Amino acid sequence: METVLILATIILPIVLAFVELIKRTVNLPKNLLPLIALIVGLLIGAAASPFTDLELILRLWAGAFAGLAATGLFELGTNRSGTTK
Repeated sequence: METVLILATIILPIVLAFVELIKRTVNLPKNLLPLIALIVGLLIGAAASPFTDLELILRLWAGAFAGLAATGLFELGTNRSGTTK
């Protein structure tokens, strides 16, 4: 499990960058961004096979963690003012 978390930590900035790139180039509803981050994380996790000897399912878990963490990291960085719904 530690190896999965280490891989997720390594690919997290890559996922964050790809999601930001997609967000700036394609006009998407903001409520789809967590789903897109999850999909991008899964794809990057699956593509990480040359860099690690983890099995595919563990790389997919790491990608999913990185995708969901990238969404949370981006939300922490945004300055939101006002009240919630």
